[in-house]
Amino acid sequence: MARTVAIGVDTHKQAHVAVALDSLGAELDHCVVETTRAGYKRLLGWASGLGQPAFAVEGCGSYGAGLARFLAEAGELVYECERPRRGDRRRGKNDLIDAALAARRLLSREGLSAPRGDGQVREQLRLLLAERRGAVSARTAAVNQLHAMIVTAPDPLRQRLAAIPKRRLAKTAAALHSSPDGVCDVLRRIGRRAEGLSREITEIDRTLAMLVTQTAPQLLAECGVGAVCAAQLLVSSGDSKRMSSEAAFAALAGTSPVDASSGKQQRHRLNRGGDRQLNCALHVITLQRVRHHAQTTAYYQRLLNAGKTAREAKRCIKRALARHFYHQLRQLPQTPLTT
Repeated sequence: MARTVAIGVDTHKQAHVAVALDSLGAELDHCVVETTRAGYKRLLGWASGLGQPAFAVEGCGSYGAGLARFLAEAGELVYECERPRRGDRRRGKNDLIDAALAARRLLSREGLSAPRGDGQVREQLRLLLAERRGAVSARTAAVNQLHAMIVTAPDPLRQRLAAIPKRRLAKTAAALHSSPDGVCDVLRRIGRRAEGLSREITEIDRTLAMLVTQTAPQLLAECGVGAVCAAQLLVSSGDSKRMSSEAAFAALAGTSPVDASSGKQQRHRLNRGGDRQLNCALHVITLQRVRHHAQTTAYYQRLLNAGKTAREAKRCIKRALARHFYHQLRQLPQTPLTT
């Protein structure tokens, strides 16, 4: 059945604003619903009353996740919509304008993608990765604070701790005994905090490895791919139908070169867009393969011999890896990720 109504939805924490446009772009109606299942039902009923709807939802990975999931379960056609660009807001900004812009993107078919999908396993991986990033950030802050306090500690304590290797410093600080001036007490608490976060990260890594082994063991068999990088590949790629082409996946990963030519100067610059977590995972894999994968090492050396800098050569390898993993991810069975 032909879709006759374009519904754009501007999503927020407490309420969503929707605007309906006909096939020529004329506004039919708008509504505001609460972010509850009852609100989602009311939105769907309102949209269905205007015709056969298709939906463009902002923020399907955040505020719009619940609505996108509800509409997909109801069998409706749902797209994830890019946030409005600066040039789109020359006439101002409010929720109705943003929702109308989302609906117009649906009519023009620009700035749309299929929702990433949050099957049971993939959603669990996403949450574990988010938890891990928070734990790593907190541990880094604790270790940095520990180093800063050791610099100003009394001479005997500073000299004693300065001889400890960095990887064992937090453990050593966590075992310090109390001191009259209270310095050791502070260092002990910070050390225990860092050690606790290290145990949390180890537990997360163990769970990630178990889930990835069950879901995509072929990724772990690739040189340079550990549980964290494999999990990020699975989470960022989403449903295989979402990856329309190898070039689209490279753009998603931020590895596609961006043309920056002018006149006689023909060159490409670094792509700073895309999913930066996916880009980071490919970067880590690149570093490992340059060292330990003979074919990649040979390709890297050829690039250097051709006049590329080390940074440019690694960007070329990341682009090649995006192509390689695109085909790997397309071959994965979808059932384990969506049940």
